[in-house]
Amino acid sequence: MFIDSHCHLNYEGLVEEQEAVLERARAAGVETMLNISTRAAEWDAVLGVAEREPDVWASVGIHPHDADTHEDVETQTLVERAAHPRVVGIGESGLDFYYDKSDRDRQRASFRSHIAAARETGLPIIVHTREAEEDTHSILSEEMGKGAFTGVIHCFTASADFARKALDLGLYISISGIVTFKNAKNLQETARQIPAERLLIETDSPFLAPVPHRGKPCEPAFVADTARFLADLRGESVEELAGYTSGNFRKLFAKAA
Repeated sequence: MFIDSHCHLNYEGLVEEQEAVLERARAAGVETMLNISTRAAEWDAVLGVAEREPDVWASVGIHPHDADTHEDVETQTLVERAAHPRVVGIGESGLDFYYDKSDRDRQRASFRSHIAAARETGLPIIVHTREAEEDTHSILSEEMGKGAFTGVIHCFTASADFARKALDLGLYISISGIVTFKNAKNLQETARQIPAERLLIETDSPFLAPVPHRGKPCEPAFVADTARFLADLRGESVEELAGYTSGNFRKLFAKAA
């Protein structure tokens, strides 16, 4: 049985046939899905799915792309919404200097607010980072010095050096379908080296469909394809990888357990 640790069930491409998407995931052996929020306007809808579906959990957070338009969402707002029994994580939040859709200082401030919420609630922070390794590590390290928190670098595509730094901070690393791409040799090498006790798998659906589904909207069922590829890459059985990645999810997202 697999766990999709990061999907967007309320995004275009999935929401139109959400029930069918969930049924296909279950048929593929996906026992749990974490439905991620990226802006305040979608929190109620994301939570609504988790309230209806016992195998779906939710997060509350603001994506770095939307940091500029959510200056009113501070730590206390996140803490209050995270009290919902179906919310198991904070985010996704972080830094995206590739698209730069929000001011970088505003991204940094929002990221720190999310980390503070993770620290206060005891829930893990779900970290998005793109072309911002140095700043992401600096903030994570500084904030860890203020008080421990847990978290995961989702949809990992960064360098092996950043992976080591994240692991040194006690964070988990989640691998998406990108690892199956032909041009992902560096990521594949890093994925081989991630300790089994810190590895998660995800789809980030409806984005980044793995081989053999390239060109289609991604969906949680496809986490099984990523798991099979990753298990082969690491010289493990898919049952072994499914077992420990699911165990890691329950340990990190303990509220879901």
